[in-house]
Amino acid sequence: MTRAVAVLRPEPGNAATAARVEAAGLAAIRLPLFETHALDWTAPDPRAFDALVLTSANAPRLAGPGLEALKGLPVFAVGPATAAAAEARGLSVDGTGDGDGADLAATLAARGFSRALLLAGRERRLQVGGVIAAAVAVYASDPLPIDTAVIEELAGAVALLHSARAAERLGELAAHRRATIRLATISRAVAEAAGPGWARVAAASAPDDDALVALARRLAD
Repeated sequence: MTRAVAVLRPEPGNAATAARVEAAGLAAIRLPLFETHALDWTAPDPRAFDALVLTSANAPRLAGPGLEALKGLPVFAVGPATAAAAEARGLSVDGTGDGDGADLAATLAARGFSRALLLAGRERRLQVGGVIAAAVAVYASDPLPIDTAVIEELAGAVALLHSARAAERLGELAAHRRATIRLATISRAVAEAAGPGWARVAAASAPDDDALVALARRLAD
């Protein structure tokens, strides 16, 4: 029997990923664990920086008009979806990563950048230090209430994990069901954040939805 695939990321990404899951011939369980919303922020002087780092598509999507002041900076995006969201806001993408935020920061340092500005969520893994000269929170992801009965539907499913925060929260919500759930994660770092005890854990070959859904398809069989 083919397992259902639980999509846990916030909207609007949840609907897009669920559609990809269904296009792959799998049943999708749409269960956002968080809800994203914009924060008030003020853009710093772009002359103080030599690059703009984006570790989530939510940053350019929710940054609002403050992003206009930073359009002259070369953008480094953590993955293709983030790069596409940046380009949709008129930003110039100079590099796209194939790992996590730490890998992206290492790439900038190797290319000679030293004063990057990070636009990210209020809760984030990548912090100021090294090539990351400053960070500004432009959005937040708040936990949504989840009924325990819905968690029971995940027994025997494959759960898609796009972030370490989602991995940690799923671990808390489904602690008693870990042994029945297989995890398809977008990176090794997210897989590590999920902790032990799951039926199976695997990381996608690239940090994008196509690779993640392909992995879920294999785990669902």
